[in-house]
Amino acid sequence: MKKVKNTKIALFEGKRVRKILYNGEWWFVINDTIEILTGSSDPAQYFKKLKERDKELAKLIAKGGVQFVPPLMLKVETQGGKQKMYCWNTEGILRLIQSVPSPKAEPFKIWLAKVGYERIKEIENPELAAERAREIYLSKGYSKDWIEKRMRGIEVRATLTNEWKDRGAKKGVEYAILTNEILRGTFDMSVEDYKNFKGLSKENLRDHMDDLELILTMLGEATTTRIHKDRDSKGFVKLKEDAQEGGAVAGSTRKDIEKRTGRKIFTKKNFINLSSRTKLKR
Repeated sequence: MKKVKNTKIALFEGKRVRKILYNGEWWFVINDTIEILTGSSDPAQYFKKLKERDKELAKLIAKGGVQFVPPLMLKVETQGGKQKMYCWNTEGILRLIQSVPSPKAEPFKIWLAKVGYERIKEIENPELAAERAREIYLSKGYSKDWIEKRMRGIEVRATLTNEWKDRGAKKGVEYAILTNEILRGTFDMSVEDYKNFKGLSKENLRDHMDDLELILTMLGEATTTRIHKDRDSKGFVKLKEDAQEGGAVAGSTRKDIEKRTGRKIFTKKNFINLSSRTKLKR
């Protein structure tokens, strides 16, 4: 497993919840969360009693489940130096909140119910999910033109992954390898290398691409989809060969553009580091 990469403080109504970036996702200190939600002066003891009262929560904490991983003991910064403390990822913390009988936890429970309701509506009508995504990007400051390219990219990606599923690729590691082959062919970098190049960690790489980067990524994935269909490729080995060719097509286009414009397509600039006036613009 990867080691803890970073420790930060999340603020909640002026109070601090320590969180740790571990294996690519945030893990939150359970005692901090309980103290804020309950006002308990002894959150460790409260946590113990909470598990005694909620047997299903106790099972998840001990063994995890289909949807959950159990809490982990991770090293956290304290006044006396780093100490191991129980931490849980976002999904686990939200499940924990559901078991806390406190007025301070009620807003979270209402929010979870609202999110669940909206998710059910989106399953019934996928267009609602697309519209919600547009609203989120707008609220973050992305331009409407960029958003439309991003949304189109999501559709292209979904079409490709559907082909992978139907043609025998395993979701997870094999999808990641195939994606890397396309991206490496397009930009001469793997996903991880590209994220490091842009100074990203957990963030979605495509959310930090500019227009041409998004277009070339779409070209590589759309070309790979076409090759899969034309060849009726089956199995991971054949799909990988197709992905390499699809990436090469996009990579050739990138090099041609760079030759004609005299500058590189890929840029270190990202959404995080740019001001509101220069977001995703060169």
